[in-house]
Amino acid sequence: MKRARIIPRLDIKGSNLVKGIHLEGLRVLGDPEKFATEYYKNGADEIMYQDVVASLYQRNSLLDQISKINKKIFIPLTVGGGIRNIEDIKKNLKAGADKIAINTAAVKNPKFITEAARIFGSSTIVVAIEIIKEKNGKYYVFTDNGREQTGKEAFSWALESEKRLAGELIFTFIDNEGTGAGLDIEFIKNISKKINIPIIVHGGISNIDDISKLFNNTEASAVAIASMLHYNLLLKNNRISSTNNKSGNHDFLISGKRYKNFGQYNLKDIKKKLFKQKFFSRNL
Repeated sequence: MKRARIIPRLDIKGSNLVKGIHLEGLRVLGDPEKFATEYYKNGADEIMYQDVVASLYQRNSLLDQISKINKKIFIPLTVGGGIRNIEDIKKNLKAGADKIAINTAAVKNPKFITEAARIFGSSTIVVAIEIIKEKNGKYYVFTDNGREQTGKEAFSWALESEKRLAGELIFTFIDNEGTGAGLDIEFIKNISKKINIPIIVHGGISNIDDISKLFNNTEASAVAIASMLHYNLLLKNNRISSTNNKSGNHDFLISGKRYKNFGQYNLKDIKKKLFKQKFFSRNL
């Protein structure tokens, strides 16, 4: 059997779990600690916390949240957003993170990947690669949560990141993110043949078939899922609510509406289907 990791991704703004489309238009969904705890109970292989405004404001504010959730979940926790230097990595690891995802700082200074990997080990360092496919058919890297075009081609940057000792890569397809439009299987298939380190894929998943297609047709080792899991949990569990009602866009929660493209499947559904297809992951 082949291993297939399922990683709920929690985008954090302030004290709230948020979700947008194409990494924009962030709506508050609830308390990230409650969501992460539920995902742990339901068999998540890992959890990813991403501060979605950290690079914009030149800071990372997840340390307290990491310390709290670290006492409640006992699976790997990846933390990203606003990681600018070695000291930032030390603080997040001390707070309870197991892996650190870097994007903007790595693009600005590629040597940072190598330095961090040599100090903390490659298995600790994940390079996050945010991608948009341009009209010329090429895929370019973006930073600052999809706000800034870097001019770097995604394929060459992925290869360089591996050479610089990154332990994993996570690809976010901004065009598809939050839409449920499916994954860019062809790109993942091509890049996963060239890369010898684990690849995590994020952006566009709306159902179990999307996940099955990924693992059956590419060499990707993990999938990071947000909308599909979050909206399902909101449907099934009304007590998952925000702890900070004074900030952020709460209109979605107040309205009681649900996103039509998501909400049908949970972690247990995903794992059962993957197991039938001879993929294994953490036991429930």
